[in-house]
Amino acid sequence: MSDHPNKRHYRFYDLLMVGFVTVLLCSNLIGPGKTCMIFGVTFGAGNLFFPIGYIFGDVLTEVYGFARARKVIWAGFGAMIFATVMGLFVVHAPTDPNEPYNKVLQPALELVFGNTWRIVVASIVAFWVGDFVNCFVMAKMKVLTKGKHLWTRTIGSTFTSQFVDSILFYPIAFLGQWETRTIIGVVIFNWLFKVVVEVVLTPVTYFVVGRLKRAENEDYFDDKTAFTPFSLAD
Repeated sequence: MSDHPNKRHYRFYDLLMVGFVTVLLCSNLIGPGKTCMIFGVTFGAGNLFFPIGYIFGDVLTEVYGFARARKVIWAGFGAMIFATVMGLFVVHAPTDPNEPYNKVLQPALELVFGNTWRIVVASIVAFWVGDFVNCFVMAKMKVLTKGKHLWTRTIGSTFTSQFVDSILFYPIAFLGQWETRTIIGVVIFNWLFKVVVEVVLTPVTYFVVGRLKRAENEDYFDDKTAFTPFSLAD
């Protein structure tokens, strides 16, 4: 629990939470349904948008502090659990044999939403750990840099957290199914690709953070925060 709990009400905090959860669910539910190839490199379509979730985490931590970002991470975690349970129910629920469309729809649902338990566990674990690492590094670096040089902590937190995310997800999901060298190559590519996305979108992060700080009259420093993930306290 923070030694100075933040009980303020913010105008845009709830909207950012909704945006974060929306990006998270879409990246994990829609993204894995298709692989893309650019310049001879194959990757899941969700990787094009998943880094946006980390940018949301950067903005939330920078403006509102670690504790407020922690609530958003738990909201995303709960949403992923619910989406997983709902997906399993929809895929495995008995179909109506009298509806011809089900013969076309059912295989498509199984293909897109019928992920193995390993992929589901990998997604949830990698998201939970990676996002908390991202927010922790952001908050700590903000205190260390005294709020200066925002780009160092947005890129630094992404560099660290995306490595943790990738090194957790791919081995949990595919170790024993893919060759080790393939997993290593995919981990490195996805890690660096997400960092590049963060770098490219740094001006956007600066713009959003600046506008939010002025609109909310807030620039929170986690100088007395207990950085436990297992709390919902402000």
